[in-house]
Amino acid sequence: MPRVTPEPSDTAPTASRSHHPFGGDLIDATAEDSSAPPSGDSGSGDAAARPAPDSERSSASMASTSSIIPVARPVAEDVGPPDPRRSDVDEWGRSEHMRSILRRLYDPMYRYWFRVEWDGLEKIPHHGGALLIANHAGAIPSDAPAIMHGIEEEIGRPVYGLADYFFKTIPLVGTMWARSGGVPAHPDNAYRLLHDQQQLALVFPEGTKATSKTYTDRYRLRRFGRGGFVEIAMRAGVPVIPIAVVGAEESMPIMFRLNGVAKALKLPYFPVTANALLMGPIGYVTYFPVKMKFRVLDPVTFDVEPGLERYSRSRVMDEAEAIRAKLQDSLHDMLRQRRSIWFG
Repeated sequence: MPRVTPEPSDTAPTASRSHHPFGGDLIDATAEDSSAPPSGDSGSGDAAARPAPDSERSSASMASTSSIIPVARPVAEDVGPPDPRRSDVDEWGRSEHMRSILRRLYDPMYRYWFRVEWDGLEKIPHHGGALLIANHAGAIPSDAPAIMHGIEEEIGRPVYGLADYFFKTIPLVGTMWARSGGVPAHPDNAYRLLHDQQQLALVFPEGTKATSKTYTDRYRLRRFGRGGFVEIAMRAGVPVIPIAVVGAEESMPIMFRLNGVAKALKLPYFPVTANALLMGPIGYVTYFPVKMKFRVLDPVTFDVEPGLERYSRSRVMDEAEAIRAKLQDSLHDMLRQRRSIWFG
């Protein structure tokens, strides 16, 4: 009687376990029965010749045509705490956890040392992008952290401070500066913050010309560069909101500068402050307890199409000069009303 030859798939070894491209494991769906004799090797000839029932033929056919099927492996839920490096630090390096720590540490100085007062804080929007500008002063300026802290505490919005790239290059200081909301002052960075992300950004148009001036030039605004902040606001389609600051000039006044030392240390300037003359080296990190007042002026909008590559240079310069004049007039008015450096 002819011998029945098994199908190749029946005698092939079971496929090894491997990974499915969809994340599950390939689980062998073929059951091997080692106790069943090979067809035609045992039993009587009648049993070997007798056709198998339909159910057995169906099972054998399925076993011979389907060897493995993909089964998705269940994904375990991640119940652990989120990684702060992914969830807390944003693309600019700002950490809300670090900002919350700094707010708790800085709040006593804000409320009891500088005793900051705001006028017109309601003019800062609760939603949407806006470019905040202010006058700048002090060897180590005290105005930037006070403005950022006040807006975050009173309005509940984060503020990104645009400053010279120099700060990012200082070891440790650069990291802390980024974690607290500092961003290199580049037009592309400002545009992304203001237009794409609709954030509040703070910039000081005077730059280092303001922080390096001596006490004899206090509250005399320097030239606002070439009006780059106006062009950025035009391109991003956001308003410019000026903030007049009184008190920062006296918190760490510069008596004179040592240009030779600054050149040797590769610094923009090396100031000798009244604080250092009175308190020694510790004076470079200790402010005088002056009364600080901030006045928010009306937002300035521009009737131009946003998103253009270039804007009229004369228009940009005129707008920047007009904003500077308004800010200077506001400073003069605040100084006339001030009775004391220490008590306002």
